[in-house]
Amino acid sequence: MTETLARTTPSLRAAPDETGALQPSRDLHATLPDLLDALLNKGVFLDLDLIITVADIPLIGVNLRAAVAGIETMLEHGMMRGWDEQTRAWVRQSLARHVPLEPDEEVVARMAGGHRQDEPATIWRPGTVYLTTRRLFVWRADPRELLWQTALDDVTEVEVRTELAVGGEERERLAVTTPAGTALLSAAAPDRLAALMRRGGTGGPARPAAGHQAPVWYREERAGPSVWRGGTGSLGPGGLTWQGTGDARPALRLREVRDVQVRTGRAPVGRQVLLVTGETGTVRLATRDAAWARALAAAAHAPRGGDA
Repeated sequence: MTETLARTTPSLRAAPDETGALQPSRDLHATLPDLLDALLNKGVFLDLDLIITVADIPLIGVNLRAAVAGIETMLEHGMMRGWDEQTRAWVRQSLARHVPLEPDEEVVARMAGGHRQDEPATIWRPGTVYLTTRRLFVWRADPRELLWQTALDDVTEVEVRTELAVGGEERERLAVTTPAGTALLSAAAPDRLAALMRRGGTGGPARPAAGHQAPVWYREERAGPSVWRGGTGSLGPGGLTWQGTGDARPALRLREVRDVQVRTGRAPVGRQVLLVTGETGTVRLATRDAAWARALAAAAHAPRGGDA
């Protein structure tokens, strides 16, 4: 006869400490729905003692302590960063073998689409649309050809237009305006592509040039415990904004950056936390992009209207 004895301790929340690390809390009355909700949304800490016995004689003992959560939650709390970096590096290397990416360029989105060529005749040239941290371009794999491209810094306007196709049906096209003119692209999800390019839903283009936009983590204060969220930090004439991956609009907007202080602490990336003070209070940010952090500090010392 084989018997197993197990003890589990679920963690249903992360304590709101300064480091943002997961801190387990014990709840002996947690039900299965509670555990599933915690597993999907917050994470579960397992403290498991397993003893396997035969004829009342203990033979095997297992002591297991593990944190189980969704990948996004793990990354928010600084876990599995090595795996995330290795995966991103592998994706970049894999794509670079087939797509002309620059060494520090990352793909944000890709989808089937094409570019409308107007000269010498108007034709649609099918390919794959790539949005990266630097460019928007259309690439054809066979034969290999870059059909169209623009730097995101050159984009002045992006909108989704509806036009009649040759067969008479309505099709949505992505209109991208640059100093060279307006180009029309077809895309499998033009609304999503346009939303990714817009900054904060204001209609302006995203500008991920070094010192203006970069991958940034923001410590979001909530009614419960605060959490680190990954997203994009933007600096521009309108101040500082931060928008989480997949968010429809920025979760943070500071029109004035009044002070930036660097503190040593546990963050999702690196060992430094940026304490940024604006007109609405102080927030915590973290980034690996040193140039962006320097630009943020420079914005705090830039003269404002009315300054002597």
